Amino acid sequence: MNSGHGGFSLKMTAYNNLIETTHISLGIRKEYEQETGLILQIEATDLCDLGTDIYGRPQQISRAAFEPWTQMKAHAEADAIVLNIVSVFRSVNKQIDIIRSKLDKGQKIEDILKLSAAPGYSEHHTGHALDLTTNGCGVLEQDFEDTSAFSWLQKNA
Repeated sequence: MNSGHGGFSLKMTAYNNLIETTHISLGIRKEYEQETGLILQIEATDLCDLGTDIYGRPQQISRAAFEPWTQMKAHAEADAIVLNIVSVFRSVNKQIDIIRSKLDKGQKIEDILKLSAAPGYSEHHTGHALDLTTNGCGVLEQDFEDTSAFSWLQKNA
């Protein structure tokens, strides 16, 4: 009997089933992946604490991304660039809660999915994606593109 990858396969089947049933319950089209070009992201399990975000919420990052982020932030600070964390790891369940909250406020799923990835498809699930801002800039606003922090990231990230 081969027990090597069987457990992983069962976990993936359960994960895929969770995503599929969640999408149905949220009204997300079956063709979402094909229409967006996004790929299913596996939820990270090897996370470490990163401190708090700009709202004082504790954040976690994948262990593999921790050191590169720490080094990049130090290099940015050495260049007088301030990078503030808005969000890092987000579980599938948190993504579901975010979307359900927006639906409860009367937003349409099509509009929500223009700004937020469907559960299972957010790179935040991996613990590798960071939403950032800088001082004097709106949070997750387009004006970030006009900052020295954005220019620095374009050259150095």
